[in-house]
Amino acid sequence: MPEFDDQFRARLHDLFAWRRDVRRFRSDPLPEDALGRLIDTACLAPSVGLSQPWRFVIVDDPARRQAVLENFTACNEEALGAFHGERAQLYATLKLAGLREAPCHLAVFADRETDVGHGVGRRTMPEMAEYSAVSAVMTLWLAARAEGIGVGWVSILDPDAIKATLNVPAHWRLIGYFCIGYPETEDDRPELERVGWERRRPATDLIVRR
Repeated sequence: MPEFDDQFRARLHDLFAWRRDVRRFRSDPLPEDALGRLIDTACLAPSVGLSQPWRFVIVDDPARRQAVLENFTACNEEALGAFHGERAQLYATLKLAGLREAPCHLAVFADRETDVGHGVGRRTMPEMAEYSAVSAVMTLWLAARAEGIGVGWVSILDPDAIKATLNVPAHWRLIGYFCIGYPETEDDRPELERVGWERRRPATDLIVRR
């Protein structure tokens, strides 16, 4: 059993603090083995019933990438229509995806129908499959950050259209579409906070005692 001392815990906290949702990427490619290594690390995440319901789709095909970009553009224009006044003007300036610039695209799905794990922990909460996949995403995200690699989660998408574009089984549920590459800049504050869209709330505002 390795020992995790105070120095390690301080560095781990730095890793959490400097993990960012990256939208601005450099175009230079990642090392050839980087994405595979990050996915291997993601598979160390906890999963309900040891089912490992996450499914990773590496998107290299230019036509599929273009279809994803068009999907995002249409959904983002629709989202803009939900805002009015100054909030709409601010939304229109936000960069919410790095789909054009990021060298790597990765889609992550959850497979609720997997037989692995024999259904343990999913009978009353089948959504634990999706939660497990999110745990894998976060594990990958932190591993990437530790290597100086940025990850951006693109959620402004039509998930059914994404499944069709990527030709995956109909019962897979899209967890997220991710842009991965080296970030243009580094910052320990979320970009949405820096541009005045929202502020990060302290933990004390989010705790309820019963």
